[in-house]
Amino acid sequence: MNTQTENTKIVEVAAAVLQRHDNTFLLAQRPVDKIWAGYWEFPGGKVEAGESVRDALVRELREELGINVVTAYPWITRIFTYPHATVRLSFFRVTAWSGEMHPHEGQQFSWQRTTEVNVDPVLPANAPVLRALELPTLYAISNAAELGVEEFMRLLQTALRNGLRLLQLREKNLPREALRELALRVVALAHEHGAKVLLNGDVALAQEVGADGVQLTATQLAELTERPAVDWCAASCHSTGELRLAEKLGCDFAVLSPVLPTQSHPGAAHLGWESFAAIAAGSTIPVYALGGLKQADMHTARLHGAQGIALLRQAW
Repeated sequence: MNTQTENTKIVEVAAAVLQRHDNTFLLAQRPVDKIWAGYWEFPGGKVEAGESVRDALVRELREELGINVVTAYPWITRIFTYPHATVRLSFFRVTAWSGEMHPHEGQQFSWQRTTEVNVDPVLPANAPVLRALELPTLYAISNAAELGVEEFMRLLQTALRNGLRLLQLREKNLPREALRELALRVVALAHEHGAKVLLNGDVALAQEVGADGVQLTATQLAELTERPAVDWCAASCHSTGELRLAEKLGCDFAVLSPVLPTQSHPGAAHLGWESFAAIAAGSTIPVYALGGLKQADMHTARLHGAQGIALLRQAW
């Protein structure tokens, strides 16, 4: 046996993030008769020869947990090298299933929250996935330029009360001092409701006003060689190449656009859902769909591999 070949061969694995309506997700403890016994992981297993990743997911959840998958959204892919093997974990977010869940392999289960994971140890490959799970499905983009600052602040307060948890402040036509004043107000209000704010393009201002991070432009993405010193870093992408750059830089997520024709650029070229899915497939970071979308497009976006949707005018 060629040990080097065995160690470099990638093992394909289907992994499930089972999520309940309260946003808790399931972790399972590996049985004593398996490698990494006692470690906690997302349920799933190896893809068998001739089997699609989704079929493997359905089979594994039926065998391990006794449930039948109803809704499973393709999500992110993580490649991780353990001492014994390199695995490619294709994650799905499973939001609906039938059957009574019970362990068929004697393992322990635990429902967890992203900010309060209280089981230990967790398999090392899963750490970035836990962070990605903090992201909501809706990413709102500010529109104070059209609405007016005070009307935008009023609508923002309503949206935050209704559950908005992620906002990009993108007001390119505001003078910097006016943008700074608006950013201070937006960050303070968002943080009162437990929401995160990312500033578009301006790392220094994001740090100055206490924002949670920055949304890099495609131009910045092409020029930077290291991730900015912010908690959350996202990138605006329009192609496979730009998405690869975002991954390489260590961004937490990306926004891929334009998916559909937009009001601001009605005649411009757009990706369409099939191209969006092809670019997002295999991404190691969550990808939001942007461009010509409405709230009603959320299910479609997630079926095509999106984390969720980013909205500008439709958010307000």
